[in-house]
Amino acid sequence: MVTASAPGKVILLGEHAVVYGEPAIACAIERRARVTAERTGDGGLTIHADDLSLDGFTVEYEGGPDGRPDVDVPAALLEAGMGYFEGAVAQAREAAGAPAAGVELTAESSIPLGAGLGSSAAVTCATIEAVTRELGVELDEREVADRAYRVEHDVQDGNASRTDTFCSAVGGAVRIEGDDTEALDGVSHLPLVVGYDGGAGDTGALVAGVRSMREQYDFAADTVETVGDVVRGGEAALHEGDLDELGRLMDFNHGLLSALGVSARTLDAMVWAARDAGALGAKLTGAGGGGSIVALDESDDTATALRYTQGCEQTFRAELDTEGVRVE
Repeated sequence: MVTASAPGKVILLGEHAVVYGEPAIACAIERRARVTAERTGDGGLTIHADDLSLDGFTVEYEGGPDGRPDVDVPAALLEAGMGYFEGAVAQAREAAGAPAAGVELTAESSIPLGAGLGSSAAVTCATIEAVTRELGVELDEREVADRAYRVEHDVQDGNASRTDTFCSAVGGAVRIEGDDTEALDGVSHLPLVVGYDGGAGDTGALVAGVRSMREQYDFAADTVETVGDVVRGGEAALHEGDLDELGRLMDFNHGLLSALGVSARTLDAMVWAARDAGALGAKLTGAGGGGSIVALDESDDTATALRYTQGCEQTFRAELDTEGVRVE
């Protein structure tokens, strides 16, 4: 029996534009998904997922190879949630050369699914790590990241980037540009505050909406390219330790994402509450349409303001997690 965990993430700069080859910067945060794997003799897959939040629903089930759990949630949400587990186990079996290995999983996560905080990537990375170790194989973090990306790519109908899975696998701050992935050295602390509205956007629909706008309007395509320029400026600010500039660029990035139609009233309200409280910068994180924002603030003022902001259901300080996927 092996237990592995992997961190969630926030995107500091670059969501949506990263789909078109522009760079993005993400940071792992100290909220983790944990998965325990045990090899069984029946050749099947059993999943015990306690308190995994699927886009606002709480699902507690035991799933097997011959059917789906009997729970009252939309089939698409359930299929997506189970798809990450099933895809991760398939990748682990392939890596271990054991395609018929029976596996029993027990999973828990402190990261709400669909909130823009990388829950699916964390679950997928932790599952691959736990199952491969249980099957006697040890993968390096980059192979875990690559296999996890393949799972997300399949489940999300080709709309995934490598951002979430690479960040969850390696930890710390990372930069993604197309298939190029790298850890950003020298970033050990960022004063991150997260606000969560309790909901989630439809990632596929939001990505498709940006694609349609980009194809229809030249200025939308230019906006996507401008997001890439903002990310490059943010990378320079990170290297220089200039949090004031990084915050200004986060504000700019949120405005560009709003122009692309992926923000929401709750997200905008939280962003402005953070800025009014003195945050250096604030923006949505993830696909948008609902979910979470991330702000830069060393003080407790932003977290306090968010607690009193209509539509904000949860706020917390998100310490940078410099460690990625690991065995517990």
